[in-house]
Amino acid sequence: MPDMERGDAYVDQGGNPQQYHLFNKRERLLLKKVWTMAATLVLIAAVALTGCSKSGNDKANGDAAASSPSGSNASGTESASPSNPVTIKVFADEDTANNQDLATNAFSKELENKFNIKFEWTTVPFDGAPEKRQISLASGDYPDVFLLVSYIDHFSQSDLLRYGQQGVILPLNDLIDQYAPNIKKALDGNPDYKAMNTAPDGKIYGLNGLSACYHCSFPNKMWVNTTWMKKLGIETPKTTDDFKKMLEAFKTEDPNGNGKQDEIPLSGSTETFGVHVIPFLMNAFIYDDDHSYLMMNDGKVDLAANKPEWKEGLQYIKSLYDEGLIDPGAFTQNADAFKKIGENKDAQILGAGAGMHPAIFVDIADGNRYSKDYDSIPPLVGPNNVQFATYSYTGNAGASFVITNKASKDVQIAAIKALDYIFTFQGQLEANAGIENVDWRKPQAGEKALDDTMQPQWASISLPAGEKPHNNAWGSLGQYNLSDEFRGSQVQSTDIYNDDGYERRLFDATRDNYDGKQPKQVFPYWGVWIDPSSADQAGMLQTNITNYIDQSALQFITGNKSLDKDWDAYVKGFDGLDLQSYLDIMQKAYDSSAFGKN
Repeated sequence: MPDMERGDAYVDQGGNPQQYHLFNKRERLLLKKVWTMAATLVLIAAVALTGCSKSGNDKANGDAAASSPSGSNASGTESASPSNPVTIKVFADEDTANNQDLATNAFSKELENKFNIKFEWTTVPFDGAPEKRQISLASGDYPDVFLLVSYIDHFSQSDLLRYGQQGVILPLNDLIDQYAPNIKKALDGNPDYKAMNTAPDGKIYGLNGLSACYHCSFPNKMWVNTTWMKKLGIETPKTTDDFKKMLEAFKTEDPNGNGKQDEIPLSGSTETFGVHVIPFLMNAFIYDDDHSYLMMNDGKVDLAANKPEWKEGLQYIKSLYDEGLIDPGAFTQNADAFKKIGENKDAQILGAGAGMHPAIFVDIADGNRYSKDYDSIPPLVGPNNVQFATYSYTGNAGASFVITNKASKDVQIAAIKALDYIFTFQGQLEANAGIENVDWRKPQAGEKALDDTMQPQWASISLPAGEKPHNNAWGSLGQYNLSDEFRGSQVQSTDIYNDDGYERRLFDATRDNYDGKQPKQVFPYWGVWIDPSSADQAGMLQTNITNYIDQSALQFITGNKSLDKDWDAYVKGFDGLDLQSYLDIMQKAYDSSAFGKN
């Protein structure tokens, strides 16, 4: 899920250009790391609002009518009066590194004043947040609501089932049906999002954020130095052979013109935001989801990494490695080291980089040296006419908003109404961006939206150099409805190589080169629920199997194992890892999910 460090005019390292603090660099990096910690629990919190009258802006943007701020609730309890606001105890992750103070935050105060509520905050910094939240739960002295940043800490799906069945977490279905029309609209209008949030028993024990990050959905892109291509007379590579010839030219024909053979044809890094070099190349032979290595065959869950086509892909990648066309560091270095290659101070040396977006390996701020040189290319066509793009629904499985059994009925209603306001266009704008004419503004004549099929509705205001981040928005804490409309209607420059046109650059690259090239059916790891009785076993099996695949791929590519002599033993090794039990568990989870029932 863009990329997921601070501010209004930067791009995080993991995927999203940060125009309005959708996901900043540090955040995206943490987000992807957290995806690998699938067994952590997260209870999350909501903010409250006793009533919610629709603003004209909300109505203009198609938001559902909100519930009345006055009167008694369905159970007959008294609603808050102006002199007696509803108090909500909230445990929240606080972005202290970016000057956030939730107790004095402008959006916190806006909600309190607007909906006659009072927050009692228990806040923790990002560092160590999961452990502190777990301590709160284990002590039994936990709050009414947990409001968390999902890439820092969140409830896994098995945790939601377990705590839901214990009664610690309250199901939200009735609250949503009665008091949260905008949440209901988001769930009903986004099948994947609804599947992620709906347990096999039909209950919604918590909510995560809806993030319609279009370019994040196709993370494994390849960005090629088209300036070098033009200099060497190379056309956009279409096949695996074309790509290899291009890399050979980058290595041997001195495209940087310094008289040295110092070019690095292809590099990447080891994080999980599209920077692995293998998936883009493997997708010309067999589908590589760069996560579970699972694929679907007519509704049946299967493994890709033990198939003959996987072996063929490894043979091709090894041929590139053997010729020195792949940087050995791509398999061991972090993104900082990757960027040092892309931003080499003496001469430009990088020919192609794997990544969700090029800001991972080159600077993209105005005045940069190399950003404009890199453009995406479509997935390669392999020798058997295979051509896939890796697809992943953006967002974390699990929940970042949870109401606990400590919440009274009034608090439950107030909390879900507050979250429902954040699901409106205006509420999401205030929660995510901040204050109008300070952090964002309305469009000016002639400005265009990111999605050129939409009318522009808002533009971010960049933070002046040297100024501390404003404590006006909840930022990543309030990202609950980053819908297609919200993201697509943001003003973006039409110059895709300018800093303020960067999101359009990623949008266009995704639309033109990757969307539509994913398999017709992919394993929806983001939306399947593992039965709690099998969760521990599934987690252990998944870790062992994916580690085995990753380690073996590197050994085959670098020559530490022979594809001719050791392949059969590698395939046989999956038996010792109990692959079949893992596939059975995942098949059961798929069949019981909304995807398997359709």
